[in-house]
Amino acid sequence: MVTVQGISKFKDTLPTAITIGTFDGVHVGHRQILERLINNAKQANLNSVLVTFFPHPRMVLQKESNIKLLNTLDEKIEILQGLGLDYIIVHPFTKEFSRLSAIEFVRDILVNQLKAKKIIIGYDHRFGRNRNANINDLIAFGNTLDFEVEEISAQEVDEVSVSSTKIRTALEQADIVTANSYLGYAYMLTGIVQKGKGLGRQLAFPTANIKIKESYKLIPKNGVYVVKSAIEGETYYGMMNIGFNPTVEGKEKSIEVHFFDLIQDLYDKKLKVELLHHLRDEHKFDSLEALKTQLLKDKQTALSLIKK
Repeated sequence: MVTVQGISKFKDTLPTAITIGTFDGVHVGHRQILERLINNAKQANLNSVLVTFFPHPRMVLQKESNIKLLNTLDEKIEILQGLGLDYIIVHPFTKEFSRLSAIEFVRDILVNQLKAKKIIIGYDHRFGRNRNANINDLIAFGNTLDFEVEEISAQEVDEVSVSSTKIRTALEQADIVTANSYLGYAYMLTGIVQKGKGLGRQLAFPTANIKIKESYKLIPKNGVYVVKSAIEGETYYGMMNIGFNPTVEGKEKSIEVHFFDLIQDLYDKKLKVELLHHLRDEHKFDSLEALKTQLLKDKQTALSLIKK
């Protein structure tokens, strides 16, 4: 599997089977499409190619859009790399690129550069300048330019779009179990560990304070979660707080993880945290002692969920 940054960098000479899309979340619906692409490519001796875009088109074309994505670009590539595609092409989405006409996109990019012989696409996929071309146009281009089009049915596309929306809604409601079932993996937050205020250490619950640089990444509802991380090849479980630390009148939102069995300095390290369960909403306690008592209860609940 090769990841290519930009269509012009694609140099393989073998013809391709292609699908195109943002594939945010790379959830179970997306995987059905990618599985079909990979199987089709193998049967026809073609390279399987996913063409995706970054930034998300809405970030470029709708500047006021406050879109929140399920994956950072690095997370999405990491998930895609495990699926068996031959190539992932991440193409920079710009206003200039958006002005390509449908025929320019299909002829110059998909056919001439990527050597497309088969394109697998949703019935409602629109492309070209102002998104004015549809699957019927693509089929007509295929007849002229010698490639086959396979349509993903309305039912299958609806399943994909519904589950993306449901995942975002579930995360915003702290329903981690539902979100993870649609994703087919545990929702993740990835960031660099920075020094915090040291409150956790005062309470005998030292935490890793995670800074996520990608402002477009969807952060689940404030609260306390059961989590796990792989650190230097070992799996560690813990609990994470997302929120403002209202007991100490916190003003800035933070993401802090306490690992149960880890004694290690994580400062400045990149940490990927997988969310497993929601324990409770964030709450303002009357004292630090009351907060500590609750954290001990949270730990017991977390450990019982982990055992299950």
